[in-house]
Amino acid sequence: MNTSEVLADGYARIEGTVHRVLDSLDEDSLSARLDEGGNSIAWLVWHLARVQDDHIADVAGSEQVWTASGFFDRFGLPFDEAATGYGHRPAEVAQVSAPATLLREYFDATHAATLAFLASLSEADLDRVVDTRWDPPVTLGVRLVSVIADGLQHAGQAAFIRGTIERA
Repeated sequence: MNTSEVLADGYARIEGTVHRVLDSLDEDSLSARLDEGGNSIAWLVWHLARVQDDHIADVAGSEQVWTASGFFDRFGLPFDEAATGYGHRPAEVAQVSAPATLLREYFDATHAATLAFLASLSEADLDRVVDTRWDPPVTLGVRLVSVIADGLQHAGQAAFIRGTIERA
């Protein structure tokens, strides 16, 4: 197994969790929040896909799936097209509403773009510095693992919410 395959496996784990979470959920369940300050499943899946899309497009030097494939318009959210959910307050979280089919379609398109990018990488590419705002500067390898960690954490939170609302 090479490095690209290992990274692809990490991203596939996010995919599996997202698919299980979204399976057969209606919009009310997707928008449910455990308390008024919490995140919803819809927001968590949208956010993890937006962050992955934003970060992968940035390091790949490509346009985000969000805009290139028309998802910004299809979602119709009241945010700037560059918004990823970072720093959203509870009122903004509540504004993210979408059917499971649209959330899954956007996530899947982002996942496909991610896998295509990963397949193009060599081991040497992982040492390329992609963000100098940090000390030490962030390499491509570190950024890719960071996106996996963030995506898995948010997918797990969405799975927890689903389990909680199903037991209520």
